Amino acid sequence: MDFTGKVVLITGASSGIGAATAKYFANLGATCVLAARNEAKLAEVRKECASLGGKVEPLTVVADVTKQTDLERLIKVIIAKYGRLNVLVNNAGKGCSGTIEEADLEQLDDMLNTNLRSVFSLTKLALPHLIASKGNIVNVSSVAGTNSFVNLISYCVSKSALDQFTRCAALDLASKGVRVNSVNPAVIVTNFHKTIGMQDEAYAAYLMHSESTHPMGRVGTGEEVAASIAFLACDATASFTTGTCLRVDGGKHILTPR
Repeated sequence: MDFTGKVVLITGASSGIGAATAKYFANLGATCVLAARNEAKLAEVRKECASLGGKVEPLTVVADVTKQTDLERLIKVIIAKYGRLNVLVNNAGKGCSGTIEEADLEQLDDMLNTNLRSVFSLTKLALPHLIASKGNIVNVSSVAGTNSFVNLISYCVSKSALDQFTRCAALDLASKGVRVNSVNPAVIVTNFHKTIGMQDEAYAAYLMHSESTHPMGRVGTGEEVAASIAFLACDATASFTTGTCLRVDGGKHILTPR
């Protein structure tokens, strides 16, 4: 895979899967645009990308994907600097816990606003440029979009909706030459679970338990998800692939407890 000359926008690029994806694309020669809310962490990721010997130093843009003005500014900055956009990786998202008894409309709105509405909005803003470049979109969903889990109702609903968005957008844009796909990771070693309140000891126990809930006997890495994103974004490897929700989950989605 070679992304030389390709402008790739990655949201939520300051940590976790987003940071791993930024480094993966930079290593493949991409001109990366890294967007997130945390300026200091973005700077760290940019430095790590530059240390890989990439051909172009990444551009960082501090932006909150839930704010329309930030998204508009983000696209304007990219086009003003590079004149094009080839790949959009909608990675920014968040999680939460809660059953139907515990969750409220505020929580649901928060999940949908971050995990779905922001993707819809940024995709709309990027579309004219992606159509012009015959580019493509990769959304970062979750096994929670394909499977149902207790105590995650708002999160599961938001990711399931994102998967449907991926498929519908793929149909709408196929005739325009723009491919739309998603990756659906299971448990990946990032700070995701800690940001929703899981303490270190509990997280370690969760990772150990997860070895039994993934048929491959282990959890995944950010680099493995990044490789799948790059695969879907690359015309050399996935030119005839659109509307696909690629499970990067160690087989978790096909496991039936007995």
